[in-house]
Amino acid sequence: MAVPELLGFQINHRAMRGEVRRLAGLATELAAGRQSADAARTTAIAGFITTLSHGIHHHHTMEDQLLWPVIQRSAGAEVDLRDLSDDHSELDSLLAELNDQAAAFVSTGDASALAASLTRLADMLDEHITEEELLIFPIIKKYVSVADWKKVEDAVRKGGSFKDDLPRIEQYARPEELARLRKLAGPALSVMLVLLRGGHRRRQRFIFGPLADA
Repeated sequence: MAVPELLGFQINHRAMRGEVRRLAGLATELAAGRQSADAARTTAIAGFITTLSHGIHHHHTMEDQLLWPVIQRSAGAEVDLRDLSDDHSELDSLLAELNDQAAAFVSTGDASALAASLTRLADMLDEHITEEELLIFPIIKKYVSVADWKKVEDAVRKGGSFKDDLPRIEQYARPEELARLRKLAGPALSVMLVLLRGGHRRRQRFIFGPLADA
């Protein structure tokens, strides 16, 4: 019996955690004066935060609206998702706060508030995603159909930023995982990665500076 392929979701989770943690490190560096940012870089950093925040919000909104009902319909009383949904509500409040702080950062250049909020978000995501994967990944594999899982993945993919999300897969996937994804997706994935790789790396270097390869 075929089971859902969770690798894409797992890498997406890893990328969210990794990018927020790197942003927290960058904001801390900026707040402490160990890095500087002119107007162009400040705007790029704020835009990156806003795009990433949208992606995180979209991801857990699709979980609440699509994946949770699928799990409840498939697994019944096997799982209680209320704590994870409560986490999503708390994350939304923090993401809204971050978006306001990103806009203020463009005006003032002061990254202190961003550093604190991004660090808090990174810690929250680490805890939430670890709990979520431990709780629901086994349930999905046991009870959810491949067709239902594909609908969830397609909905998550449509709401993302293609030029950022796709090369981020390459950035955060381990070599054996990337090989598996290439096999699943076919030649088109390799072509798109080549086309998007250069721009993605330039944006990363511009935004993260010395932390770009961290």
